This record gives sequence, C-alpha cells and structure tokens, in this order.
Amino acid sequence: MSTPDAGLLVALVGNPNTGKSTLFNALTGLRQRVGNYPGVTVARKSGTCDLGDGQKVELVDLPGLYSLAAASPDEQVVIDALSGNIAGDRRPDAVVLVVDSTNLLRNLFLASQVAELGRPVVIVLNQADVAKEQGLRIDTELLSRRLGGVPVVLSSAWKGEGILDVRRAIARAIAQQTQMKRVTWPTNIAAALADVATVAAADTGKPISEAEAQRLLFDTNPSTADRLGWTLAQREKTLRTARDRVRNSGYNPMAAEPLVHYAHLRLILEGVVTEGAGKAGRSAAVDRLLLHRFLGPVLFLGIMLGFFGSVFWLAKFPMEWIQAGVDWTKTIVAPPLDAYPMLQSLLADGIIGGVGAFLVFLPQILILFLFIGILEDSGYMARAAFIMDRLFSWCGLNGKSFVPLLSGFACAIPSLLSTRTIEDPKARLATAFVVPFMSCSARFPVYALMCAAFIGPTYGAGWQSVVMIGMHCVGLLFAVPTAFVLTRLVLKVKPQPFVLELPRYQMPKPRDVIWRMWQNAAEFVSKAGTVIFAITIIVWALSYFPRDASVAERIKAANPSATEEVVKSKLQAAYVEQSYMGRFGKAVQPIFDPLGFDWKITVGVLASFPAREVIVSTLGVTYSVGEGAEADSQHLRQAMQDAKWSEGPRAGTPIFSLAAVLALMVFFALCSQCGPTIATLAQETGGWKWAAGSFVYMTALAWLAGTAVYQVVIRLT
Repeated sequence: MSTPDAGLLVALVGNPNTGKSTLFNALTGLRQRVGNYPGVTVARKSGTCDLGDGQKVELVDLPGLYSLAAASPDEQVVIDALSGNIAGDRRPDAVVLVVDSTNLLRNLFLASQVAELGRPVVIVLNQADVAKEQGLRIDTELLSRRLGGVPVVLSSAWKGEGILDVRRAIARAIAQQTQMKRVTWPTNIAAALADVATVAAADTGKPISEAEAQRLLFDTNPSTADRLGWTLAQREKTLRTARDRVRNSGYNPMAAEPLVHYAHLRLILEGVVTEGAGKAGRSAAVDRLLLHRFLGPVLFLGIMLGFFGSVFWLAKFPMEWIQAGVDWTKTIVAPPLDAYPMLQSLLADGIIGGVGAFLVFLPQILILFLFIGILEDSGYMARAAFIMDRLFSWCGLNGKSFVPLLSGFACAIPSLLSTRTIEDPKARLATAFVVPFMSCSARFPVYALMCAAFIGPTYGAGWQSVVMIGMHCVGLLFAVPTAFVLTRLVLKVKPQPFVLELPRYQMPKPRDVIWRMWQNAAEFVSKAGTVIFAITIIVWALSYFPRDASVAERIKAANPSATEEVVKSKLQAAYVEQSYMGRFGKAVQPIFDPLGFDWKITVGVLASFPAREVIVSTLGVTYSVGEGAEADSQHLRQAMQDAKWSEGPRAGTPIFSLAAVLALMVFFALCSQCGPTIATLAQETGGWKWAAGSFVYMTALAWLAGTAVYQVVIRLT
C-alpha cells in the first residue's frame, strides 16, 4: 500500500445520512484501516486517497454529527479530532464537508461551525442526482464565491459521479489553503466571547482559540473546559456574566449560536438554489404505509421475523462447514501427538476446539451485519427506530436504543459498541445494561439441543417452534422492566425528545454493505475472539487437570468388550468428573439442585462461561459421547434422554424432565454467561462496577426464574 505524501491528513465530516461513508469508500476503495482513537472506544476509520499527479493523503471518516455542540462520545471525538486534541493524532490539514444537496441550509450549519476552526475546507454537495430529480438547480460557482472561494463540488457518491472532481478539489484546497468565510458575531456576543477567552487563558495559562471560546460560552457540556483545565469554580462566574451579556442583547445564550449562523447562511444561499419542476418524492407515500400507527408495527414485526429466520436459515450450512473443518483439523493435528496426551489435548481441545467453538458462529454474525447494513442503507432502519420509540418511551428509553437491542439478538458485543450513538449518558448506560438480556445466537445451540431432544419428540414440531420463539422473548420480557427500574428509579433519566431525520429510501450499494459487514465482523473477531480464546484455555486446564493414570486402567477394566471409541468416550467423561472443574461442579451442584440440575449439567454451566454454546460440547464429554458433540448430535440427544438420577429422592427418574429442560433454557436465556460481553460492558461503561452488577443481577435472576419454572412445572407434570 502506498503511503500518503508528506503525512497529509484530511477529515471527512458531515451530517448523518448525507452519504459520507459512501463517498469515503469511493475515494479510498479498499485501502482502508480501522482502529480506535487513543483513550476512547470510538472507531477510527481511515484510508489512502489518491488525489492525482502522484499526490496521496490519509482520509479519515469521522462519525456523523449535526453540530459541534457534542452530545455523545462519537460527537466529542469529532470535535477533538478536528481541533487536534487527541493524543497521538494530528490536526487535519483540510476538512471535506459532505452536504445533502437537497437541504443546504441545515447541512451548511455544521460547515459554518467548522469554518471557525480555521482549516482549509472543501464543500461536497452530495446526492446531486436526488436534487436534480426534485428540480433543484444549484449555482456552485456563486456559492463558492460567497463562502470565501472554497471549492464547492457536486457529486453522487452512490452512483460514482463527481468523485474525480472531489479529488481535485481536495488537492486545490490543500495547495491554496482556502478557508471558508466565517460568521460575523453581533457586538455583544463578540465581546462576551472575547471576555471568556481572556479569562480562560489567564486562569489556565493556555492560549484559547476563537472556536474554543465559542464552545465554552455556548455549550452546556463541560468537556472543552475540562480538557483545558478550567475548573468549575474558575469559570462559573465568568460564563454566567458572559451569558447574561448575550441575553441582554436579545439572544438566548443557548440558542444564539444557531440563530446567528442560520442568519449568516440565509444571506449566502439567497439566489444559489432555484427550483424547477421535479418528480414528487416517493418516500412520503411509502412512509404512510411503513409508519402507519397500526400497520407500521405489524409490518416491522414481519420484517424482523423474516430477518431472524434468514439469519438462522442461511447460516446453517456455513456453520456446518466450519464445524466440519474444525473436526478435520483435529483429526490431522491429534494423531501425531498420541505420545504426548497433554499437548494433544491442549492443541485439539483447548486451542482448535476453543477457536472453532467461536468461529462456528461467525456466519450468523456476518449475515446479521449484512442485513443490518441493508436495512440502514435502504433507509428503513431509521423508520424502525421511530416505530420502536413508541414502545420504548414508557420505560425511559427511546428509539435510539432499538439498534443496540436488535443487534443483541445476534451478539451482545457489537450491540454494546453501538450504544455510543445515544447522547444521554444515563440512557446509554441503561441500554448497555439491558443489552445482554437479548437472546444472542450463542444461546441458540442450547435451545436447539433441548427442543430437538425433548420438546419435539414428545409434543411435536409445533410446540418445538413455540418454545424456541418463546425463549428468544424471555430476555426481552425481563429487559423492559429492568430498563424501567434503571431509568425511573436508579439513574433517573430525564425524558428526552426523540428527534430523528428520516433519510430517503434507496437501493443499498452492495460493495459498501459487504465491506461494512466485513469490517464489523473483523472487529468482532479481533475483540471477542481473543477473550474467548484466553478463557477457553483456562477452562480447558480446569477440565484437564489433574490426570490420574489409574482412571484409565479402571475404565478399561470395567469395559473389556467395549470398542476403542466407547472406551475413549467413557475415559473422557471420567477425566472430566475427577478434574478441578468436575470437583467444583459437584461441590456447587446443591446450589443448582432447585433447578433440577445434576453435577454434569452444573459442569456444563460452569464450563460455558467463555461462550454459552460450549455447554453442548461439555455435555457431550460428560455423557460419554465425545468432544465433537453438536446441537444436532443424535448420540448426545439419546444419551441425555436415557440419563437418570442415580441417588437421592429423584433416583431412577429422568434427569432431563420437562421441568429441568425448561429451567435450563430459561436459565441460559437470562444468565450473563459470556466473558467477552462482560469485558465489553466494562469497557463501554467506564469500569467494572456496572459489568459486575450486570453479572450478579442476571445470574441471580436466572437462578430465581429457573427455580420458579422447575418447581412449578414439576408439580404440574
């Protein structure tokens, strides 16, 4: 990959739904890199952009935002990145502002704010094809002159039109260092800004730029003051006096900035846009159906059912191929190490088995991100959030919590990362806390095994489907009241108006959807996979040691006529029973006895901490089926169906009664048995307090609910 010339950095900035990321993909192609900004968890997506004539720059795609008044972590990163206030990252040499051609006034508000930073600017009027369809004609030359001579370019990134012009405009802006015309502040506001800058500089000993003075005066968010080291005691009187001065001039201090900017922009845009005869937009007609008060939720439910059905159906075969590949790899690696049983087990069961147990669910993750990308790019995701806002508002959340909760049905880790878009930190925390309640794909093998082995054969396929769907709803039934208690009683979240721009409907661009799917999946693998791998090795060690040679002799003596495969399976089960994990499982089994769990199920529960689906292979070992057991293993199902209590008041009765099966599924539906999820929750909430609280709360809730289900059902059957 070629290196950007002279270390030049160009930032891509714009409102959400302006096609910014599509333009970024068009300018960089596949020459992209994804990382994190130092000290924060917001992704930094950058790539190499070829400007022509051998000149290349690094282009960074900053999160979408409407204003420089930061309300969320993503927005704060944009401000810090543009100002050069992120450690290890430099200030951009130029800024490309992506503007929706059909709504110049609102989109140029952000551009007008960015102009205060004093960087060379390029204005890209994207979605020019839509503006043309609507009969809008934009005089780019006139707009450029009125903005101070900055390059103004029309483009349609989705169609690949105007991309070359954008490259040339970036090169010209860097060469000429042309800055956008700044707003002229009314006399009293200008004086108030000067006072704030002077006092802040004196108190902190640091020079205060005009842009920083504006953020100090106009924002209620103290992030700029905190970064500068201007304490509350130092700034309180100065800011109150300055804001009173703004108020006395006839402006509300919290509304003065947009009012002045919009007045400035209206003068600039006068005569720039002319309207002709255009086609009526189809979005309004479609929205009358999709956002209908009654039909909208019904259609949404149908789309979601089809969505999840497709995730499971399409992923089935790739998952089987991956599992077959893992099993084949074991057969290649294991035989040469027969003389070294511990190393053989470490490689085959610990490393290959642990990685395989994680990778086998990658197809579901990929398909989930594919469908989410399609829903986002088509414009429907914003409508879905609007629909869900009506359902979430009573429990203290709003429509922005919808996407994290939806993606939680595939995997909690990427859904926790997506909570960053929620502005209110308390609402963001509440959403992150309830995300693990969503029945992720790792729980699916548990449901599949229990339903196929016990529900379907006894009650029929219809009840099997009902139980499967019901288990996916259990977590949601507990998540909603949990969110209500958190937002209303614990965090006391103030009701927030849900303001959302509905983008136009469009056909998703396959390359962008697939590329974003791949990037999200790669981030998931790199973050979750490493944690799962580490914990799997620990679980392997606890399940392997200690090894007593007499165990093998005893098993062989007790099964003289058994085949080698049967002896091997029984030996594996015996080793697990006498391992540290088996001993611990027997020690804590009385805790799980009210749920109807024997020591083998208890060991499966404990061993599945790194990944819930590990319980399937663990049960395969403890029930002498073998380590390669899967949810569709007929041998494992038969072994579980035949399993009976050997002692105690239940002696001779099936271990996996209907009550125990339902209790086990409910326990897994509610328990926070996922190490990577807990680690990610700690990362997103800024410490282990809430992560530990989530684990304790969900585990206790799972135990109570599982116990209630077992005790009720056992008395009814």
